[in-house]
Amino acid sequence: MWLKIHQTCSCIVHDVFRAFVPQPHERIPISNVHILYLLFPFVPLIYMGYLARRPDTFTSRLLLLPLVVAVAVGTYFRFVWTEPRLNIYNWGQCLIAEIMGAKAISFACNKEGMLKVDEVRPGVARNSDAIKANGDAHAKPVRSELVGSALAWLYDALEVILSYRGLGWKFGVGVHVPHDERSLERNSFLFATLTSFLKNYLIFDLFESFVKLVPDVGTPHGGTIFKAELPFLYRYALSTAIHISTGSCILAGFELSYDFITIFAVLFLGSSPSAWPPVMDHPWQADSLHSFWAKRWHQIFRQTFFVFGGFLGRILAGNMGMLFGTFIGSGLYHEFAAYALGRGFDIIVPMFFALQAPLLLCERVWCKYTGCRVGGLYGRLWVYFCIIILGQPLSDSWYRRGLGGGLMIPPSLSPTRQFIIPSIRHSLNGTGTDILELFVGST
Repeated sequence: MWLKIHQTCSCIVHDVFRAFVPQPHERIPISNVHILYLLFPFVPLIYMGYLARRPDTFTSRLLLLPLVVAVAVGTYFRFVWTEPRLNIYNWGQCLIAEIMGAKAISFACNKEGMLKVDEVRPGVARNSDAIKANGDAHAKPVRSELVGSALAWLYDALEVILSYRGLGWKFGVGVHVPHDERSLERNSFLFATLTSFLKNYLIFDLFESFVKLVPDVGTPHGGTIFKAELPFLYRYALSTAIHISTGSCILAGFELSYDFITIFAVLFLGSSPSAWPPVMDHPWQADSLHSFWAKRWHQIFRQTFFVFGGFLGRILAGNMGMLFGTFIGSGLYHEFAAYALGRGFDIIVPMFFALQAPLLLCERVWCKYTGCRVGGLYGRLWVYFCIIILGQPLSDSWYRRGLGGGLMIPPSLSPTRQFIIPSIRHSLNGTGTDILELFVGST
């Protein structure tokens, strides 16, 4: 009897899952006529964000939750970019679907609505003491004069939807805010941010172009970063270089995207420079896993990971459960998006993120029994081992499924591919040396 019930429940879950996430061959190729379909999921989410900033809307938000999640997941996992080099867009749009789902769950489960640090009810301020206690970065954003009263509802909705770290919001209290070395004078701030944007664009382009030079790895069809035909040292020197390049691309990609949004918000929406502190806090300088994940690395998806795993983990096992649940949620978030690449589900990605929880516990045990916190040179080497060495299977999983061949920067807009690589090839012309041999040597 119990076996039959289990089989029936499994079939129901499978059918519901496939109703929203079809098999790769059953998905709908995207064309120009589908653009409106891809934009539609934002409509119910914006309405839900509006409700989250209005009192006495808890029941309405709960009722709206299934629709918002179903529309986001059902849309972005159903429509597919069929050109191999655009497969990365399938990954990107499914990341967006997951973020939208997490936002909707957060909006629905906060009974009182989404409150700012100085509010007792949505839009009803208590006092300014809470703001001062949380620093300038948590200051209440100043609504631009460009936003008329007729669009105030839209501003409120977008403000809470686009807030990821939670600066100025109750759900973001306690989040680490990196120190901003830029001048907060508007023109100086914009110039420094523009300089940062250009620097990160060049860094991203350089490392992404390097990865595309590696046979198979840099193609839409994908390939392993561990080249079996290379000698041992060359093989892992290459895999380490690819992994570090991947991390550098992620860092630069986050920063240049954030720089672009910052410039737009300050220049066109009248936002205060103090409301846009750096998104990263020098991750390469981390000397413990705790400082890396809690401070140095970006905190943009902090609330998303908590919704996907940390919340349930805290219910089941308190703070310990929240730690494990948050990292498991992070792994599932990354892997479900990679599933959209059409190459199946790979347990390696969730395992890497889940592994971070016991590694963090190792730091606590070390501190408890030695009386010394993990830090200094050895702490930094520990972080590099956990991220650079243990993290290589993570990059390999992504590259085997073709992520490295995605069109991220068109060749015509790539300084590296337009000037640097041709110059190197020209200088090596006639020597019989391939560019890749510069990194791995001759076999």
